[in-house]
Amino acid sequence: MKNKKIAVFVYGDFNILHPGHLRLLKFAKESGTYLIVGVNSDDVTFNKGINQDVRLESIRATSYVDEAFILQESAVAYIQKNRPDIVVKGKEFESKYNPELEIIKGYGGKLLFSSGEIGFSSMDLLKKEFFTSNYKVNHSASYLERHSFKLQDLRDIVEKFSNLNVLVIGDTIVDEYITCEPLGMSQEDPTIVVSPLASNKFIGGAAIVASHAATLGAKVKFFSVVGEDENKEYVKNGLEALGIDVFLYSDCTRPTTLKQRFRASSKTLLRVNHLKQHSISLDIENTVLEALAHEIKDIDLILFSDFSYGVLTKTLIQNISKLGLENSILMAADSQSSSQVGDISKFKEMTLVTPTEREIRLSLNDFESGLVVLSDKLSVVSNAKYIFTTLGAEGMMIYNTPKDKLLTDNISALGNIVKDVSGAGDSLLTCSAMALGVGANIWEAAYLGSLASAIQISRVGNVPIKKEEILKEFE
Repeated sequence: MKNKKIAVFVYGDFNILHPGHLRLLKFAKESGTYLIVGVNSDDVTFNKGINQDVRLESIRATSYVDEAFILQESAVAYIQKNRPDIVVKGKEFESKYNPELEIIKGYGGKLLFSSGEIGFSSMDLLKKEFFTSNYKVNHSASYLERHSFKLQDLRDIVEKFSNLNVLVIGDTIVDEYITCEPLGMSQEDPTIVVSPLASNKFIGGAAIVASHAATLGAKVKFFSVVGEDENKEYVKNGLEALGIDVFLYSDCTRPTTLKQRFRASSKTLLRVNHLKQHSISLDIENTVLEALAHEIKDIDLILFSDFSYGVLTKTLIQNISKLGLENSILMAADSQSSSQVGDISKFKEMTLVTPTEREIRLSLNDFESGLVVLSDKLSVVSNAKYIFTTLGAEGMMIYNTPKDKLLTDNISALGNIVKDVSGAGDSLLTCSAMALGVGANIWEAAYLGSLASAIQISRVGNVPIKKEEILKEFE
């Protein structure tokens, strides 16, 4: 049985939408499930100030509000006709005469009063944190000159992304950011106390790699193993909305991986991971491989996105890689090990791999050699053609195995605003590999990947990078 919609009604002039109004609207929204706001018309209000249409636009732009309209009649008349479940007024009206009270009592509704909480953080401020991206890319003129290309040359490469057919396989992750209001320190024990305000979910892991590929213009097929839960549907619906062909296989022994970040004042306080890391069963492995073999025709690029959560078993990697080699398909891989042990060397014959320095050291069990030596060792072990070792704020080291060309180079980090480093590696892998897939050379591909990372880290949460965002940098 579906939950009943609880309608809450608030009315007023709202000449200037100030924090007091927002606190009141927040309280009203939390008191029910559907917030309706009546903005007094210019004919009704006693305060002849800002035009009713401007006042209505301000209310409609507020995240708490589900419905807003110009109130052409008295609030009492509206309440009598529409019978909202709850009416909310400011605390200052509690000791005064409220003409609507008897009507509300008559049909069994409630009249509530609130001044709003002092520790208020509006949803609109949260929207600015999550869904705005104010970044400035620091382009590297010396790198462009060193490799004899211009920014405008990269435009043609990006435009060709729409010619690609990309297959992505790996671990699906749902990232949930829970934004909290910090309340202080507990009096009972030294514990930080917060109150959750809002939750924002994002598609992550291999699924965001598929999303990046789609929004950058490619036709995408996505393979993964997930739990039989609501997050599976969230991922499926989100990917299909981007036009991706989705092949999700359910495993009753694991949930869809969920990573929660509890944040306050734009800082992460705590991370909680809900996951299982055991390998998928042989039956699921065979089912995935069989389906993938049927879809391999016309694929130009295979992207492996591995988080060591059990989807990409060694057998599966070997068989898919064999299919890729037999069909002359370019392949690229990333094996992340931020909180667990990964192994980038298990991916053989890749055109591109994109480990962090820690990941390449873990893979080779070498914590002393320099980066060039590490790259050389990895190329011997895995026969990777290009290795991009990411170095965080220091940028990226590029390793090029063909000995008739420059062996190594570095790109400094191109982004100057860092809000959230989560997802930087995914955007690098996707954009660089797609560039190689349409004929870019290693230096052009590395620059495009670095550019994608610079855009990605400028916002909170994994938001797919659009082709237009990349192209804007070449204007």
